[in-house]
Amino acid sequence: MKIFRKVIIVILATLTIFILTSTIKVRTLASSNLKLNNTRRANVAVLFHRINDPYTVRIKESLEDIGKDPKNNVNYTFYDSKSNIAIQNELLDSALQKNYDLFILNLADKRENFVEEVIFRVKQKGVPLILMNISPDVVSKVSTLYDKDAFVIPDSKEAGIAQGKIIVDLWNKGKNVLDRNNDNILQYVLLQGPPDDPQAIERTKYAISTINDSGIKTQELTLVNGNWLRELAASSIDNLFLKYSDRIEAIISNNDAMAIGAIDALQKYGYNKGDKSKNIAIVGIDALPEAIELINRGAMTGTVAQDPKVAAEMLYTVGMNLINNLSPTENTNYKNINGEILVPYPYDTYTGKLKNS
Repeated sequence: MKIFRKVIIVILATLTIFILTSTIKVRTLASSNLKLNNTRRANVAVLFHRINDPYTVRIKESLEDIGKDPKNNVNYTFYDSKSNIAIQNELLDSALQKNYDLFILNLADKRENFVEEVIFRVKQKGVPLILMNISPDVVSKVSTLYDKDAFVIPDSKEAGIAQGKIIVDLWNKGKNVLDRNNDNILQYVLLQGPPDDPQAIERTKYAISTINDSGIKTQELTLVNGNWLRELAASSIDNLFLKYSDRIEAIISNNDAMAIGAIDALQKYGYNKGDKSKNIAIVGIDALPEAIELINRGAMTGTVAQDPKVAAEMLYTVGMNLINNLSPTENTNYKNINGEILVPYPYDTYTGKLKNS
């Protein structure tokens, strides 16, 4: 009986050692695989709708800086569709033939049928996908088509509110600066981005509603779809100035590039060159270096900051989560609103001497 008990004890001890050894091997193997996944450099294709857009240039530079840091283990390759759908399709087809680990796409056409087509094309390769600046209505219809995608968008409502507050603060500190005809109404021109772009729509809506909600009466002289472009904004304001002349009291622009274009046009007529009697308030969004310089010189009223480093860091973090088969917002504080991850810009404002924030 004693011998039998000893045999049982020996068997149990051997079995315990075997289980522990196997567990250690499994854990070691899992750790090894995790380390391998984290050390292999990811190859990411980034397709912008227009790479020479001033703000897009800054996001590209910020992504490049992330790629240069060895600890981030990522390489970015950039493509420019030049706002041309045919070029974009050709570039995407070419990129899909290569071994990319992730696609980041800011599409030239963000309509539902086109977004759906792009998702299916990338899904066939089984590669994770980040889509930028797709409208919430479209996202609600396409977000279930693929389980390896993410949609990111700025909180353009907050950008519009911040921009509106610049005008409100200026009006409250010295209404006569804005209300040059003393009718107690702010007459303005709106420079809007593409009419189907959710950023443009939200920025416009909330900039104006913020001004109105503060008790300031407004009159929109005209709205121009400047398509984010400096040159188009310049030509538009050039023509509008001849029509409206002294009636324009403010120009509210969806981005800094168009605001700078407006200044290019106004300065041809001697406006916004330092003479306070010949100055039209102009506000933008993006805090481009050129806009900051114009504000410091008194040629532009203010801008809302969207730090491109914040956007680039988010694209990197969400992208690496997708590559590693994690939730896009895993280990982050990012907000997912109705299927879209909001870029966490602080939306500080810059007005030079006014020091608004």
